[in-house]
Amino acid sequence: MSQISRRTLMKVAGAAATASVLGARVAHAEDKIKIGFIFLGPIGDYGWTWAHNKGREQIDAELGDKVETVYVENVPEDASAVPIIRDLAQQGCKLIFTTSYGYMEQTLEVAKEFPEVMFEHCTGFKRADNVSTYNSKFHEGRAVLGTISGKMSKSGTLGYLGSFKVPEVVLGVNSFLLAAQKHNPNATLKLVMIDSWFDPPKEAAATETLINLGCDIVTTHTDSPAALQILEQKGLYGFGQGADMSTFAPKAHLTAIEDIWGPYYVQRAKDIVEGTWKSADTWDGMKEGTVVISPYNEAVPADVRELADAVQKGYKEGTFDIFTGPIYDQEGTLRVKDGEVMSLADLAVIDWFVKGVESAS
Repeated sequence: MSQISRRTLMKVAGAAATASVLGARVAHAEDKIKIGFIFLGPIGDYGWTWAHNKGREQIDAELGDKVETVYVENVPEDASAVPIIRDLAQQGCKLIFTTSYGYMEQTLEVAKEFPEVMFEHCTGFKRADNVSTYNSKFHEGRAVLGTISGKMSKSGTLGYLGSFKVPEVVLGVNSFLLAAQKHNPNATLKLVMIDSWFDPPKEAAATETLINLGCDIVTTHTDSPAALQILEQKGLYGFGQGADMSTFAPKAHLTAIEDIWGPYYVQRAKDIVEGTWKSADTWDGMKEGTVVISPYNEAVPADVRELADAVQKGYKEGTFDIFTGPIYDQEGTLRVKDGEVMSLADLAVIDWFVKGVESAS
């Protein structure tokens, strides 16, 4: 593994040309297949990027004799990502993972320039012969968190700290509130979007706003533990995002959605090594072990744990889906008829919120 900073990216290629006395060792290193990662935030965010980096490290652990992984962190989701992705391809990467929704068009643009390089885009929906998409059914985990919140909230006013209005976040908001309303039909949700995935000061300030609006439980769809630390100070509850964040807020942290990317990354790396990689769309969840719920805090009552466990079991066995109608949108329009279940295709592009979601921005 090696880290490539954005400023020094173009200087990486010279390592193999050191002294010829290295002989076979240099040749062996050059034979390794290089795999690149584009990360949205820092690998120490203890959330989204941290979880993806753990997956990258699993590639190193299991396939380190065959592949070399490199990564660039803190890459913006805008046009500036294009030259960074391109540079990874020019440095010899045969497989490149772009690990956030906002890299979709940039990934496709570079993929056209390098048809011999394979690309994997996380949470997107556009593919090509050399571009795959992969996602995780985070909304299944949100249904568990919503179940807990619906039972434990005293005010019935829940808070949701979001990043951008993209399908992943909209799904999370809707799943969370629908699950809460199963146990408290009058539950409502205050939503704040901060237009960033990782910005601890903004995350903390937005959490303060939600608390001031009467939210006694706040869930986060951003990547740092900042919100949980505020909740800890206020004696309120929340949930970790992407990883178990209980060490940052041992009293406030009720549980967390853990993102487990390692098995997928290892398999796709093996496919490149074996020459069997093909473009595909993969959307796994609890059944496949991509979405995992952290251990419950002692503050979660036994009966609430049982309800949360039942949601997990239902998803693993295919007997439960929170997006089963009737479902109404914010304006009260029936979007999903009674007994119908939203398809994955519809969930992948959802852009509307369910009844009870109120913008607090």
